[in-house]
Amino acid sequence: MPAPVSVVMPILNEERHLRAAVHRVLAQEYPGELEVLLAVGPSTDRTLQIAHEMAAEDPRIKVLDNPTGHTPSGLNIAINAAQHDIVVRVDGHGELSEGYIATAVRTLEETGASNVGGLMDAHGDTPLTEAIAAAYNSRLGLGGGGFHLADTPAGPADTVFLGAFKKSALEAMGGYDEHFQRAQDWELNYRLRRAGHLVYFTPDLRVIYHPRNSLKALARQFFRTGQWRREVIRRYPETASPRYLAPPFAVAGAAGGAIGGVMGLLLRNRALTALVALPLVYFGFLGAATVAMPRVSTSARLRLPLVLFIMHMCWGAGFLRGVPPQD
Repeated sequence: MPAPVSVVMPILNEERHLRAAVHRVLAQEYPGELEVLLAVGPSTDRTLQIAHEMAAEDPRIKVLDNPTGHTPSGLNIAINAAQHDIVVRVDGHGELSEGYIATAVRTLEETGASNVGGLMDAHGDTPLTEAIAAAYNSRLGLGGGGFHLADTPAGPADTVFLGAFKKSALEAMGGYDEHFQRAQDWELNYRLRRAGHLVYFTPDLRVIYHPRNSLKALARQFFRTGQWRREVIRRYPETASPRYLAPPFAVAGAAGGAIGGVMGLLLRNRALTALVALPLVYFGFLGAATVAMPRVSTSARLRLPLVLFIMHMCWGAGFLRGVPPQD
């Protein structure tokens, strides 16, 4: 008999995608016992109403209250309520591929891992979200994180997207650290690995991810992500790497070069004026990246330079800013 599974979903303002996300979980037709735990934060749309409607339609769905609305808090609330020993994390704007849960359970058993995860396959349905999805799925956008790239081979990983866990391992780690409003997956997987647990990636697990659908939302998302990545490195300095330090250096270089170049022109100082080369090099990179991006429509490609600029600059600016003490 297949192992029973608890699916945990932290939900906030997911009116647009929630039904599709939960439907893809239930459509798995997993042969073992299954429960779906929706930890719903204080949403400003119809998310809570939709969650209760689905729970009334299917007894496997349970709605839990997450008063803070923060993702790690919602995850811990759902994990604590989970009845089963295998916990599969799903987001409210993600859709599982066919056979995802069965493959995750099998991979946990075959590898002895404490967490397995797969590919975050970003998809867009408008020119803007198509451009954002292309940047997500490219080394030119997010710098080559393994679970963003379809050619990443199966094997041990630093971190994975979402994840299917052994509940005993989560409990041994004390669950998600609720201090980390972002980057909580990376932080948890780091603690798992440091404690001797295996974190395993396989491209056989794929989740369709729906990106933010406005430039403002994208900018806020990446600024906050940069802030919390800085917080991870502050707590664990040994985790700093060129990939995570590149965006803040790009921000500092582009901004410093632009300011220095303008001052050089005003002061007729050739050395300062030469600094304008730094932002020009970066803008050249944006142009080359836009041309090189594969399988993108013309309308989406026209939006790619601005999308890439927002991703890089907001992430880097957030990293430089860091998390204010009150957070």
